[in-house]
Amino acid sequence: MDLFDGDMPDPRAHDDAPLAERVRPRTLGEFIGQDHLLGQGKPLRILIERDQVPSMILWGPPGSGKTTLARLIARHTHASFAQLSAVAAGVKDVRAVLERSAANRHRQRSILFIDEIHRFNKAQQDALLHSVEEGVITLIGATTENPSFEVISPLLSRCRVYVLQPLGADHLRAILDHALNTDAQLAGREVTVNDRDRLILLSGGDARMLLNGLETALRIAGDAGDGEITVGRKEFDEAFQRKLNRYDDGGEEHFNTISAFIKSIRGSDPDAAVYWLARMLDGGEDPKFVARRLIVLASEDIGNADPYGITLAVSTFTAVDYVGMPEARIILSQCATYLASAPKSNASYVAISEAMEDAQKGADAPVPLHLRNAPTGLMKELGYGSDYRYAHDFDGHIVNQQYLPDALKDKRYYRPSDNGREKDIRERLNRWWPERRR
Repeated sequence: MDLFDGDMPDPRAHDDAPLAERVRPRTLGEFIGQDHLLGQGKPLRILIERDQVPSMILWGPPGSGKTTLARLIARHTHASFAQLSAVAAGVKDVRAVLERSAANRHRQRSILFIDEIHRFNKAQQDALLHSVEEGVITLIGATTENPSFEVISPLLSRCRVYVLQPLGADHLRAILDHALNTDAQLAGREVTVNDRDRLILLSGGDARMLLNGLETALRIAGDAGDGEITVGRKEFDEAFQRKLNRYDDGGEEHFNTISAFIKSIRGSDPDAAVYWLARMLDGGEDPKFVARRLIVLASEDIGNADPYGITLAVSTFTAVDYVGMPEARIILSQCATYLASAPKSNASYVAISEAMEDAQKGADAPVPLHLRNAPTGLMKELGYGSDYRYAHDFDGHIVNQQYLPDALKDKRYYRPSDNGREKDIRERLNRWWPERRR
């Protein structure tokens, strides 16, 4: 347990503190990211500035600023600050903080920060209820898990939930620049950081990982004897324990690998599909890029042979967007192996391609009169909508009438394959339109 009364010690004063700790923001102005909560005029910033901070749960991925934000709130509101880790603390530790906070209640606000609060069991969370409800403490819990499932309902109802987003590339660049320019151990040295995009990619939206990775890379590189240090892709890959990978997420290997991935699925080889997927993800490819390509493939190469394919692909994109890496790899693997193992048909793709060609190159064929809308009397007099046969008035809700323009009435754009569900579609269409055998 860490317990601080009043102002907290400055980690910048300790040379042996990790870089991520040395450059931890001390003011709201230094905090980078989470603009939806802390930007000017945003809800949480208003509450902090007005010293009206409620008990809250900060839900977000590692390295998104949960601990830093809790400390900034305590510093800005001049509250005493106690920090517990749910991994190591028990009910006894919680009660010790609550007793101290109760004794100090009329002199100073007390903030209890519990890191990884989702690891507290029900009894440990129950111990907080009375003090939170009476305002003995202001609770700030941090969690990487959905609090709806991991925090008991009575405690959750007494807290506001604020969702922190993974830090974007621009935020991480700003944090990197801030560290290089302000850290006492780095600002006075000639530090050159090449391949910053690689460092940002490997950090996965985690500011702590970014700074720890940079610090390790600098130690690996060492200085050249004149105080100058240069780090780049090689040192970053070594720092993060990633092998050098020929995959270039913006060049030829990017296009070669995604091509191999798509063609493996089209060719119904799930083993090859998973291998190329692994190559892309290991090389740092954006998982949402892969998910988008799977949506296109599900329609282009599978289509109505297995209509569920596109539903799974869209759900995969949503899940990948929600979850992020590294778990997104499991979701992508499920989708890729399913699509690779599904029956294939490009009939829908061929149909729209041929229809687009006719639409673009052919004459503008007029809509047959019986298919035209007739909202006015004049249009009815001109025959608009006349002789139209309403399909639901006929047996089987199907009626044989012409729907294509006269010039194209014999065209067959959609030719279902003999695979999967599309075989049933073909047989049904042939029953409905016997003169249009497919």
